[in-house]
Amino acid sequence: MNNFVLEIWDDEASKCTFYSARWENAGQNETDKFFKKYDALPEFQQSVQQLLSFVLDSIGDDHGAIDALFNRFENEVIGLPNKGKVNVGGIVFLYPNFPLRLYALRINNRPDLVILFNGGAKSSQTNQGSRDLNLKWIEACQFAKRIEEALRDKEIIIDNKGRKLLSADGNDEIFL
Repeated sequence: MNNFVLEIWDDEASKCTFYSARWENAGQNETDKFFKKYDALPEFQQSVQQLLSFVLDSIGDDHGAIDALFNRFENEVIGLPNKGKVNVGGIVFLYPNFPLRLYALRINNRPDLVILFNGGAKSSQTNQGSRDLNLKWIEACQFAKRIEEALRDKEIIIDNKGRKLLSADGNDEIFL
């Protein structure tokens, strides 16, 4: 796998800090690429807004990255939005036939640290059958494996007080 950087995508939410992966020589991180691509397509604009609200408001500010909202297990990553009907504090999260998937990794299954990757349009029953989505899923799984390895090897450390990730030398820039 080529080199990539973990960078903060959004750290202003009250319950969760979001990171994204950016290829070392890329101008944009994977999450921004996803939202830019699908927001530019009229047939996905409403879904993009729903997904962005789900991530920033429901996960970021209201509930954190809790199990109920991270229940679409797809090997090393989680597909967002959640699967099935989920009731959290009287609010129902239900996304039947939602056309998009955004892939994510909860750091050590914590509710306050999430890495968002890329995703795509769900054009088939499975992500393997959705050509563009399948490639983004494979890539997200590769990112996740490398990040999990870096956490185990202590190349990445968790700053519990600051709700953030640091490189082993304490730097905010994390190159993998």
